[in-house]
Amino acid sequence: MVQTPAKPETETLLLTLPKTLKLYVTQEQFEALAASNRELRLERTAKEELIVNPPTGWETGKCNFSIIGQLYGWYEDNGNLGKAFDSSTGFILPNGAIRSPDACWISQERWDALTDEQKGTFPHICPDFVVELRSKSDSLKSLQEKMQEYIENGAKLGWLIDPQHRTVEIHRVGLEVEKLFNPVELSGEEVLAGFMLNLCRVWS
Repeated sequence: MVQTPAKPETETLLLTLPKTLKLYVTQEQFEALAASNRELRLERTAKEELIVNPPTGWETGKCNFSIIGQLYGWYEDNGNLGKAFDSSTGFILPNGAIRSPDACWISQERWDALTDEQKGTFPHICPDFVVELRSKSDSLKSLQEKMQEYIENGAKLGWLIDPQHRTVEIHRVGLEVEKLFNPVELSGEEVLAGFMLNLCRVWS
């Protein structure tokens, strides 16, 4: 008796999508896609549009490694204050979007207030502090809109860092965006008390 092999649960297909075509997915579909495509950074807008972010180039990876490393150093000394996360972590914001900041932090008080179900695979929370690092292929406008989205959904402090032009936009609740040109360091202010990001290590 010849047995027909069972069909795999997933099938890999090569599909090229024009930029004018948008794909929309539910939260459940997004989670399935993320689990099957761990090499990609996937996000979903509040309107359920799927965003596919390919792996970064070496320059962006180097800059982000420095940012994550410095944040981790502060976290090691202040781990009781909250939780820090890297760029592979997705969060479900109050508006329904699923976003993955390049680096972020959540206060322990807000993290402990989440139920086990809310923590889930993608925690139902917007981080208190977020960092977005602009790569050569990133649209500045889209990153600015993302930063505004973070602030509107609960973030208290956000940094949009552009290594190409050595500029930083600081986003805060209820205040105008502050733009810095070639700054040497950034302060975590009252959100991350005592944290200072050495930008000379990021620019170099």
